Amino acid sequence: MDTQSLQAFLAVADTQSFSRAAEQLHLTQPAVSKRIAVLETQVGTRLFDRIGRRIALTEAGQLLLPQARRILLAVEDSRRALANLSGHVSGRLTLATSHHIGLHRLPPILKAYTQRHPNVELDLHFLDSELAYQSVLDGTLEMAVVTLAPEPVEQLHVVECWRDRMGFVCAHDHPLAQQSQQGNALTLAAMCRFNGVLPGAKTFTRTLIERRFAQAGLTLPVSMSTNYLETLKMMCSVGLGWSLLPEKMLDRELYALNVDTAPIHRPLGYLVHTNRTLSNAAEKMIEALESNRNDETTQTKA
Repeated sequence: MDTQSLQAFLAVADTQSFSRAAEQLHLTQPAVSKRIAVLETQVGTRLFDRIGRRIALTEAGQLLLPQARRILLAVEDSRRALANLSGHVSGRLTLATSHHIGLHRLPPILKAYTQRHPNVELDLHFLDSELAYQSVLDGTLEMAVVTLAPEPVEQLHVVECWRDRMGFVCAHDHPLAQQSQQGNALTLAAMCRFNGVLPGAKTFTRTLIERRFAQAGLTLPVSMSTNYLETLKMMCSVGLGWSLLPEKMLDRELYALNVDTAPIHRPLGYLVHTNRTLSNAAEKMIEALESNRNDETTQTKA
């Protein structure tokens, strides 16, 4: 059972398509089909059912899937451990980040990192934090720098590097702005009388917000949602609803609301798999993130 056939098997299983798997592996479709055929011969059974254009794993394929992932991860882990012995900082670093962190937190870190380690090929992916978590878990990514989950996740080492303080905002001509200008702090119940525009229902940030309202026995009235905070800012600024955004994003386009509740903080940081041997490139990226975290902590105390 060779690793190339296993890679082809995983690519077809994940994409549910021989053509998309071929694109992902930079191979022709016949080459992918040949590797699957070789693997099916080796295991002595069919791994995929081909019904029209639909591709589905057989029972044998479903049984092999987690084993194939473990085998390839073990092989890659061994290669990485051997490469690390040289002490060289080179090779590919597969890193994911969210759009907001990629725009507002990482640029100076990435600039310094690439200048210090020019032999590292940075394979940067912009993903929703929730998808990045899953990709680190299944070994597709070596590390991620994203919004952190509200609850710990087994098998992941997670470190907070920054903390966003979230602020309630609306357009300057929104009724909530007029109420806020009267001097009294708004209640969460008052916020619920108007629609909000908030992050998607499955996001970590939305979970933090929903928990705060649920603690007060309230249900969020959400008219529209998107996972892009910059888009939420635009939607809010044109009067489509109130929102909750990192305070660093607030400017004259938005009206900051005084709401009678404790501050909501959103943790940001990096995560790696606890059972994975990190490359020298990843270790140096962690050093850069930790150095930045220490610098920010010092500035905050000062």
